[in-house]
Amino acid sequence: MKNWWKKAVIYQVYPRSFKDSNDDGVGDINGITEQLDYLKKLGIDAIWLSPLYQSPMVDNGYDISDYYKIDPLFGKMSDFDELLEKAKNIGLRLIMDLVVNHTSNQHL
Repeated sequence: MKNWWKKAVIYQVYPRSFKDSNDDGVGDINGITEQLDYLKKLGIDAIWLSPLYQSPMVDNGYDISDYYKIDPLFGKMSDFDELLEKAKNIGLRLIMDLVVNHTSNQHL
């Protein structure tokens, strides 16, 4: 659907504080996946994810050090793949926050 976002209801998730699935005190990808059905019931069309990328976390994850990796704080790439698959299966879109002018000085 062209320009679907113009009328979409988008729910922003800050992963670090959204849902902690393993009781380490930090929200994570699996916590988001666990809540997808709940989010769908809210009537949203898409989830806008704040950065999950590998980062030294000096700037709340916006200081990305590797755009190709998930920060271990939030899980693994396979966890993200599962999140993406489940979201797609229930009709939710994922929007990844990417602010390239915040790249970390530790970027590879």
